[in-house]
Order: sequence, then structure tokens, then C-alpha cells
Amino acid sequence: MAEPKRYITSEELKAHNKSGDLWISIQGKVYDVSEWVNHHPGGELPLLNLAGQDATDAFVAYHPGTAWQFLDKFFSGFYLKDYSVSEVSKDYRKLVYEFSKMGLFEKKGHGVFISMCFMALMFPLSVYGVVCCEGVWLHLLCACLMGFLWIQSGWIGHDSGHYQVTPKLNRFVQILSGNCLAGISIGWWKWNHNAHHIACNSLDYDPDLQHMPFFAVSSKFFNSLTSYFYERTMYFDSVSRFLVSNQHWTFYPVMCIARINLFAQSFVLLLSKRKVPHRVQELLGLLVFWIWYPLLVSCLPNWGERVMFVLASFSVTGIQHVQFCLNHFSSSIYVGPPSGNDWFEKQTGGTLDIKCSSWMDWFHGGLQFQVAHHLFPRLPRCQLRKISPLVKELCKKHGLPYNSASFWEANVMTIRTLRNAALQARDFTKPIPRT
Repeated sequence: MAEPKRYITSEELKAHNKSGDLWISIQGKVYDVSEWVNHHPGGELPLLNLAGQDATDAFVAYHPGTAWQFLDKFFSGFYLKDYSVSEVSKDYRKLVYEFSKMGLFEKKGHGVFISMCFMALMFPLSVYGVVCCEGVWLHLLCACLMGFLWIQSGWIGHDSGHYQVTPKLNRFVQILSGNCLAGISIGWWKWNHNAHHIACNSLDYDPDLQHMPFFAVSSKFFNSLTSYFYERTMYFDSVSRFLVSNQHWTFYPVMCIARINLFAQSFVLLLSKRKVPHRVQELLGLLVFWIWYPLLVSCLPNWGERVMFVLASFSVTGIQHVQFCLNHFSSSIYVGPPSGNDWFEKQTGGTLDIKCSSWMDWFHGGLQFQVAHHLFPRLPRCQLRKISPLVKELCKKHGLPYNSASFWEANVMTIRTLRNAALQARDFTKPIPRT
């Protein structure tokens, strides 16, 4: 005779929401992942951020069908008594199933291969122009080529972090495109990016909105919020007030040198006491970059051209940093941890599509379909244009926003958001909160 099912309520599940006592619910079954959190390929933050609640939609978004077979070993023996599924989630899961049935998650197209071919062409051309040719304008062109190379390496790093771009060489592609060619740790990127996807546009949980003291997309930052990603307080003091008050003027200049922050963040993580998979491999990859790039710059004839080369290559890559900001800065924000019960709503509300013709897809790297990408992060970028109308229809059916704008309009919206927060920061009738 089968044993009767044991149930717990959502309130009881919420009590298991911390490291060492971490439970989640998937399709009404409760799983104890307290130990697994230390081995989770996506890192501990996605599980910690969704701890003590239903995480079905997030699980469906990030895991292939083959992952379901491993859940049983974490089953706690309990079922969620008050488990229910919203109509939005039902339709969302149907779409995931349909896309899987159509094989869209496996059809990767040739976009990554073409990008790698362009990178294989741009790198030697840039190096040859610096080492073997003379002329300031030619060296400036080489710097721009290097910047475009880094942009393409960023798209490949992004793709390879979400799905296997090659059957057996995915890790090699990650280290080559990220660490060796761009000087950015793929381990840092995955740690940061997974947290961003799970907590999309949460001011205190999403690292992609936490740019204090330089930028604040909302006056809520003026309350000195705590970053649960960086585990520190984002103080709003007199220095922050000055910088934020002028952020709509400094946004583009800062984006031109934003790469420096990524270099620093990579080393901060890899040299920290945090658990980092393949730490030595990551550091060796960065070492390769910090050998070849300074060496290449030193081949230029004088310090003027060297500074020009560095600034120009960084500035061109700054286009990509601007693109990252356009997708989220002007979208809906909230304070607090992500909720598994409104996964679809939070992902669509916190993202912005960029309208463009198909011939410009190479420029945006798939992120022009930001809404679809956040809902189906495992989907290869070549499929996003195809499924975007289906996502739009689903949003329309449930009365949810599907935000999109042209590249120009998105820039205007971002600057407007920054300006609004800047003007509020200038209001000296509101004293700086004591910390």
C-alpha cells in the first residue's frame, strides 16, 4: 500500500530559505538542495535568490529536459499543499515545450562560426597594422578593429555561457574569447550574469543595475540600499550625490572606459576566497591577455599613439556597454528578492527590445530580442527573431507589456531615466540619509 503524500504550505517552505537549509519547489514537489547549492553549475546565487519558494519557471528556463531525471535524488518527501500555476506560467511552459519539440534549442545556426571567422580576420589585421605599418590614422583604424573584435568576443562569450556553441570545445571557446582575447574572466561573467537573469532589475539583487556611486537608475538608491550580490552597502553620500547629479552627462564618457571595471571585477573575483571553478585556468587566460595586449601597445612608436590606441579600442567596445544598459536602465525596477511566482511578468517588465532590421543582428548579438532572450536564455540567438512574435502574442494575451524601441529611442529613454534620477539627487531639501 502506497504511503500517503506529505504536504507543507508555501509559508512553511519559506522557512527553508538560507544557506544550509535551502528548499525549493518545482511543479509542486519540494526539493532539499542545501548540499547541491555548493555544486550547482550555475553557482549558488540563483538557488539562494529563489530559496523557499516555487522555482518551476526558472528551472524550465535554464535546464534542458534531460535535467529532470536528476531531481528525484533531492526530493524531500514533501509536496506543496497550496501549489497553483497562473495562466501566464501555463502558456509560458507550453511555449518552452513547443520550442523543445521543434528542436530550436539545438539548432544553433552559423552565427557563432561566422563571428569567430571575423575575429580570426580582425585580430591578425590589427596586430599586423600596429607592428608592420606606419601612420597615425592606420593605427587608429587598428584600434577600432580591436574594439570590434572585443565586441564580437563578448557576444560569443555570452552565447557560450548560455548554451553549448560547440559540441566539445565550449569551455575552450569561453576561455579563448573571454579571458585570452578580451581580458575578462568568463567565470566572473557567469557569476554576474546568472544573478542578473534570476533577479532581473531588482535594485538590490541584480548586479547590472548596481553602479553606485557613478549611476543610479532610481531615487530608491538614495536610501543606501544593500547589494545582496556584492554583499555591501551602496552608500549614497556627498560624493555619490555629485556623481549621480551629473550622470546623464557622464554616461557615454564612462561607457568609453567601462572596460576597466570589468578587468578589475575579474581579478577581484579570481583573487578572492570565493569558490571559483577552474580558477587557475581562468587566471592563466587573463595572463595571456595581459601579455599580448600591453606588448602590442608597446610596439607603437610613441606614447601619444599608445594612449590613442588604448582609448580608441576601449571606446569602440563601449558601444557594447551602452547596449547592455539600453536593455534594462529604462525598464521597470523593484526592490527585494526575485519571486518565482511572477517569473514571466518580471522578465518581460524588466527588459527592452531594440527594433532593428535582420541585417543588423550581427551588431546587437541577439540582445535586440532581450525579452525573448530573458524568457528563453538557452535559445541560440539565431532563433530569437523567429520566436519573438510568439512572445509578443503571449504578452498581449495576458495584458502584459512588451517593451521595444529603436536604438535611438532606447538611448533617449536611458538618458531620460538617468536625468530624472539626477534631478532628484540635486534636491538638497532632501538630506543625505545617515549611514
